[in-house]
Amino acid sequence: MHDRQDLFAHCLQVFGGITAASRRLGIDERALRRFANGEKPISSRLLEDTAEALRMLVAEASAAEQQIAADLSAAPGDPS
Repeated sequence: MHDRQDLFAHCLQVFGGITAASRRLGIDERALRRFANGEKPISSRLLEDTAEALRMLVAEASAAEQQIAADLSAAPGDPS
């Protein structure tokens, strides 16, 4: 169970911390802290929801990266 706790805590950091993870997962910050520190068990459903939220984050990051790349390739030069 300790591995699941470590994995979940790492995922919270990937989201950008407890507050950002709370928004993405729709779970109260206090509850997330309890999961991360082992006070509450981490269910398979919670991990599934976390994985889905991470997939959405990856998609958003990829879209942003593509927009940046397109903007940079369309620009004649660096304005700075």
